[in-house]
Amino acid sequence: MNTERTPADDVPQRRRWLRAMTAAPVLAGASVAAAPARATVKTRARIVIAGSGLGGIAVANRLARMLDGARITLIDRKEEHNYQPGYTLVATGVWPVEKVRDRNADFQPAGVEWVKDMVAGFDPAANTVITAGGQRIPYDFLVVAIGVHLDYAQIEGMDVGAIGSNGLTSVYPSPQAAQATWSAMQAFTARGGDAVMTLPATPLKCAGAPLKMSFMLRDRLFKAGTLGNSKISFQSALGNVFGVKAVNDNVLERWKTLGIDVAYSRKLSAIDIGARRATFVSPEGEKEQMPYDFIHVVPPMRAPDALKNSDLAWKEGPFAAGGWLEVDKSTLQHRRYPNVFGIGDINGTPRGKTAATVKKSAPLVAHNLVEVIAGRKPDENFDGYTSCPLITREGSAMLIEFDYEGRLTPSLPMIEPLNDSLFAWMMKYRLLKPAYMAVL
Repeated sequence: MNTERTPADDVPQRRRWLRAMTAAPVLAGASVAAAPARATVKTRARIVIAGSGLGGIAVANRLARMLDGARITLIDRKEEHNYQPGYTLVATGVWPVEKVRDRNADFQPAGVEWVKDMVAGFDPAANTVITAGGQRIPYDFLVVAIGVHLDYAQIEGMDVGAIGSNGLTSVYPSPQAAQATWSAMQAFTARGGDAVMTLPATPLKCAGAPLKMSFMLRDRLFKAGTLGNSKISFQSALGNVFGVKAVNDNVLERWKTLGIDVAYSRKLSAIDIGARRATFVSPEGEKEQMPYDFIHVVPPMRAPDALKNSDLAWKEGPFAAGGWLEVDKSTLQHRRYPNVFGIGDINGTPRGKTAATVKKSAPLVAHNLVEVIAGRKPDENFDGYTSCPLITREGSAMLIEFDYEGRLTPSLPMIEPLNDSLFAWMMKYRLLKPAYMAVL
C-alpha cells in the first residue's frame, strides 16, 4: 500500500473520478428515490416524533406526505441542525465550521407541531412522552429518534469545555468542539510530539471517526514536516479497531506501514488535562499512565437517560447495558410496543449508527409505521446497511459499505471498498452532504 503518493500517482484515479461524476446526481438521490405512488392514508392518529436530527426530521417529512389528517408532533429543543458526518472534516482543517451548521426550522414540513423542549422520559404503558418542562404529550404512535448520550462522565477528569486546550481534542460533541480540535491539531503538528488516540468498548455513532482522525493526524504531521519527531499510538478498549474484520485488517496493515502503533484492551479511565496525562485500565484492573502532547478522546456512548430508564429499553441481551431501544432489527418496530418505532443511533441493533443508515432506513420506518396505522403488518425489512467513507489522507478515502452481518456491500461499480481513491474522497468532500440534505 502506498503511504505518500505523488500527483502522478493519482492520474488514473482522476480519470475514474471524471467518468464517475456522471453518476453523481444518481448517487445523491439514490437512497431517497420515490417509491411507487400510493394513496395517502386517512387517519386522525396522534404521532409523536422524539428528536429532530436526521432521522426524526426525515420520518416527519415522509409521514406528512403519506398521511392525511394525522397530527404530527416533533419534540426537541435544538434550534440548530448539525451535519455531524462533516465534523471530522472540520476537525482536520478540510471544511470551515459553517458547512456543518443549519437551522432545524428550514427542514420541518408544514403542519407539524414543534414542541421546543427536551424529552425527559417515556411512559409507553400510558402512550405518553414527558418533557423536561413537565409536559405530558400523548400519542397513538411514537417514533424514537433521540440519538446517543456521549458519556464523558465515565472518564475521570474529562472536561468537554477544555477541548482545544492542552492538547485535548474530541470530534464528537459539537461543531465548536470539532473546530477547537482543529486548532489543537494545528498547534501539535507545528512541533510534533506524542499523540494518543482512543477507542471505547461501547457501540459508537460513526465508528470510523476515530480511525479517520488517526489517519488525518498522521497526514497533517507528514505535511508539516514534523512526522519524524512524532509518535501516534492508538489505544483500543476492544480487541480490534473496527467491527468489520476485513476493514479492521486493512486498516491495521495500513497503520503498520504508516508507523501508527496499536494497543488493545485499554480503556481510557481518567485524564489529567493540565498535566497532559491519560490513565488506561485493562480488563484485569491494571492501570497505566501515558503522557501525551496530543490526545483524541472518544467517549463511551449509551442511550440518553430518558430512554435508558424507560420500559422501551432492552432489558436483557447485548444492548441492555447501554439502554438502547428494543426494536426488531428488520422492521425497526419495537418488540413489545407495536405502536413504537425507532430510527438512527438510538436503536439497539447489531450495527447502524451512521447517517447512511438513517438515509436508507427512514423510508422503511415511515412505510412500516403507515402500514401499522392502516391496520396491516410491517412488510419492509432493513438489512442494517451502514456506510463509512474512511479517510486515509487528504485527497484519498475508502468507501466502506456493509450490512448487519459485517458483509461488504459495495453499491458503486467504480469503487473497490478496501482500496482508497480520489473518487471516494470527493464523495465525502462534495457529494455526501447533498445526499444527506436530500433525505430531510
